[in-house]
Amino acid sequence: MAEAGAEPSLLPQANEPPQVTDDVFLGGGVRVRQPVKGYRAGLDAVMLAACVPPDEQGSVLDCGAGVGTVGLCVASRCQRARIVMVERQPALASLAESNITANGFGDRASVVAADVLAFDGRADAGELRPESFAIVLANPPYHDTDAGTPSSADLKAASHAMPANQLDAWVRFMARMCAPGGRAIMIHKTEALPRILSAFENRFGCLTILPLHPREGSPAHRVIVAGKKASRAPMVLLNGLVLHGDSNAFTIEADAILRHGATLPI
Repeated sequence: MAEAGAEPSLLPQANEPPQVTDDVFLGGGVRVRQPVKGYRAGLDAVMLAACVPPDEQGSVLDCGAGVGTVGLCVASRCQRARIVMVERQPALASLAESNITANGFGDRASVVAADVLAFDGRADAGELRPESFAIVLANPPYHDTDAGTPSSADLKAASHAMPANQLDAWVRFMARMCAPGGRAIMIHKTEALPRILSAFENRFGCLTILPLHPREGSPAHRVIVAGKKASRAPMVLLNGLVLHGDSNAFTIEADAILRHGATLPI
């Protein structure tokens, strides 16, 4: 949920999108440059970041980070956490690096250019070390490439859609990077919940599911699923979070998360 936008500006690097907007998140606490066209981070990114407790002191991995919105919001909320963002598209990875610098998080946030679907655990992957992250976050492409026509914009197509069977590969990567006893947290469309649970099975236990409802009485349109590596604790289904009231304004609970950095109880 970009709270405000500025005039598009030209980027100096040739491999970046030609135009970006300057948007603010967490009530202005985080500023993000992101492409004018293509996938644009919003409410889902802030909700996912809100799942990390503010006292987290370990390393947090943002899978498929895009321009870094999730990781930047985690860095803003969690002053002692170390954030690593992994992104395969050079233009977005470059924007993520510039966003880290612009927000003053260069001492505890970084970007690794890699594809979560092709990572082979190579020794030269820098900070992308298996079983080294206390929390692994993912906001994977929501749409199935086999269910519709891909976007004509390359960045948008790659960020919005992937084959349905690749979700398991995303979760496999999350499990590989998560430390024993660490947590994996994913936000996705509600209709993907059966696939998420299947992918988490035998990799994570103590599953917690939080539905996100657009309005009171409306079906949930998003779910957040969290799991603990090497746990056999039972699944918990939480009461859903309602995002909007009758006037279309955010509810008190949602506003506290989106603008003031409150933590989601998951």
